[in-house]
Amino acid sequence: MDRIEWHDLPAETRAAVERCTGPVADAKAAPHGVMSRLACTVTARAGRAFVKGTREDDLQAWVYRHEAEVTHYAPRAPRVLWKVNAGGWQLYGYEYIEGRYPDLSPGSGDLAALARTLTAVSQTPWPENLKKKPLHTRWAEFLPEDVPSELQGRTLAHTDMSPHNMLMQDAGELLLLDWALACPAPAWADTALTIPRLICAGHTPHQAETIAGQVPAYRTAADDTLTLFARTVHTAWQDWERTRPMPHRAALTTAAQTWARHRENVPLP
Repeated sequence: MDRIEWHDLPAETRAAVERCTGPVADAKAAPHGVMSRLACTVTARAGRAFVKGTREDDLQAWVYRHEAEVTHYAPRAPRVLWKVNAGGWQLYGYEYIEGRYPDLSPGSGDLAALARTLTAVSQTPWPENLKKKPLHTRWAEFLPEDVPSELQGRTLAHTDMSPHNMLMQDAGELLLLDWALACPAPAWADTALTIPRLICAGHTPHQAETIAGQVPAYRTAADDTLTLFARTVHTAWQDWERTRPMPHRAALTTAAQTWARHRENVPLP
């Protein structure tokens, strides 16, 4: 998505933000993320805030509203500080969090914090006042027509478990950022979706599942359900690699295939 810089926003929009923050002394564009027309950290009299949003007439403007609404309920998430609609733009200010991307490689000290965060998310029910297509409906084309009930959960799930959507704090807790793709899902879904990320970071499938097993919801899920889900993740990511290619997709698809074959006990090549 084409990014816009803070100073390129309409003056009316910047003035509306500064009524919330005070005069903005500095604004630095976010180094990662592809969803937001504007994504930057602003430094102002009230401190720093992370600002993201898009034009009000953007067909994806609803995604930003959804993310802000979900974030009010999500555990281990930055707080929403304010919302601005001015000058044709819709912007949200989020709590600025000091931190770094986690190290998900074998032996990392960040893995315990990851398990704690996945556990907290797995225990959070979906806020039923928010309307969003559940994960099994989002992935309907990759699932059997008769979707097993175990895949039709109503837990709040982030669903985009990229390390760039995670932030390790100095206090040792891991936060999840960018809740735009959050939806109702089984309690173990985010943990399962983290397994290919762990494989990409150097874990064997067995090691990745051992970490996942620290999350009670994953540990108690039925084996055949997890195997079906692993197969579905691989099929979906393989399709997206072909139809919506992006630089990171090939490695993720390979990791998902490795996990699915491990669960199906198929020897790896």
